[in-house]
Amino acid sequence: MDVGVRVAMRLDEDGQVRCSAGDRTDSLGHGTAVASLVLARAPRCSLLSAQVFYAARPTAARVIAAAIEWCVAEGARVVNLSLGLRDDRRVLRDSCLAAISRGVLLVASHPARGGAAYPAVYPGILAVSGDIRCGEGDCSTIAHGLLFGASPMPPDGFSGGGASYAAARMAGLAAAFFEAYPAATSGDFRSHLQAIARFHGREHRQAAS
Repeated sequence: MDVGVRVAMRLDEDGQVRCSAGDRTDSLGHGTAVASLVLARAPRCSLLSAQVFYAARPTAARVIAAAIEWCVAEGARVVNLSLGLRDDRRVLRDSCLAAISRGVLLVASHPARGGAAYPAVYPGILAVSGDIRCGEGDCSTIAHGLLFGASPMPPDGFSGGGASYAAARMAGLAAAFFEAYPAATSGDFRSHLQAIARFHGREHRQAAS
């Protein structure tokens, strides 16, 4: 899998975010899985990788914010955020709103159940949950204009599943859409999703009797 520019975002000992050249080591494997799902739907896109998670280490909102700002500065049209924080942080909110104001589409994972996830709940974010009704190429509209769904299944060779994989599939779909329609807006992409969605409304799972 060919990933273009790679950087690593880390906190220095003084609490400042440092951006350094990234290597090809992915100790968690999650980033590699997410990248493969994006490229599966948009194989000709130029993929940027800003690593913010490392084995056994949580990340900070300001690290994610710095990664978003780096992606925007590098010219990203779509930024995939297959992650979620439990608490709202102004630095993260501000970086998201700044990116959106510049026409960048931010796609973030939102758990199907549980409380709010940041940045998915911020205004203007394309929030995506896993929807088991969806196949590999499907999408759904779960809450009209506010929450969308895609397959939560992992790519071949990886385990797990969930909203982070669904968001990656949606980001790939968005990248392919903007490649085909360079003048389109984020609103145009949302309208496109409404038009092509295979399922509408929330998924209702029932326990076997």
